[in-house]
Amino acid sequence: IIEKPFGTDFESARALAKIVHSVFDESQVFRIDHFLGKESVDNILALRFANGLFEPIWNRDHISHVQIDVPEKISIEGRTQFFEGTGTFRDMIVTHLFQVLGFVAMEPPTRLSAKALRDEKAKVFDALHPIDPSKVVRGQYKGYRDEPGVDPHSQTETFIALKAEIDNWRWAGVPFYLRSGKSLTQRRQVVTLGLKEPTLRMFESVTHLSAGERRNDVMIDFDDPGWIAVRFLAKKPGPEMRLREVEMTFNYEDSFHRMHELEGYERLILEAMIGDQSLFTRSDEIERLWEVATPLLDDPPPVEFYEPGSWGPPSIKHLIAPHKWYLPDGHE
Repeated sequence: IIEKPFGTDFESARALAKIVHSVFDESQVFRIDHFLGKESVDNILALRFANGLFEPIWNRDHISHVQIDVPEKISIEGRTQFFEGTGTFRDMIVTHLFQVLGFVAMEPPTRLSAKALRDEKAKVFDALHPIDPSKVVRGQYKGYRDEPGVDPHSQTETFIALKAEIDNWRWAGVPFYLRSGKSLTQRRQVVTLGLKEPTLRMFESVTHLSAGERRNDVMIDFDDPGWIAVRFLAKKPGPEMRLREVEMTFNYEDSFHRMHELEGYERLILEAMIGDQSLFTRSDEIERLWEVATPLLDDPPPVEFYEPGSWGPPSIKHLIAPHKWYLPDGHE
């Protein structure tokens, strides 16, 4: 069993894999990413492939863009030595958020076996464009450089938002926006699939609604126990045809009454003891993700400062335009 980090760039990841493979066969290696041990991440596969309501629309014909948003309220909390040498991109994006992206974007596996699941996830990573540094916002919360042990001129990012693109038949032209950072206004772990709007020409009242008030989207909260919400437009009661955004929500706790679920690490340790590699990362996945990351690692944009307790640097609005970041109600 190996815990991340699995290298800090492509060369170190390949060197680590070579050392591991000199002792163990790949079938004996269990690389832990605890996000893959979450019940609500695993449920993405059930939501997608077990339901006729969602499976037919899970593609570029119906989805305009995807957001994977994992802000954190905590600061670095004394982990200066680790964080100065790592940063949010290496700590969160190359590991956790790209793995969630793999589950969201993969093709249906032929069966629920370790090989079939990981083969399809690897195909997604193979189709990822190398990250374009011009489509990345790196941030640093004000006061980070005052933390004990932090370089007063540090360019380590405590926040990152980026645009990822997948060059395959299902997702061509659909941007994936990933965001994570420290000292933000709220902790959340949410995937949002923005659905394309119909023309809406027959509904004159819809012109009075802002884009944020006429959302069609599927939101998946994967912070266990998690929830899934679908937002759509419905007619307001009354003689006129006026529309309003409404929401249907599934809560794990309400439907399953807090079953004896295992936490992420507990689940993965159990799977390793059983010998099932389905929820563990494979060496070719790791190396490909570092390969995708190389342009950003070689030429990172300078960090932009942001206020602790905010949603990050103001320029993230330009990164995602013409779309908007999906935020909790009452937040802008």
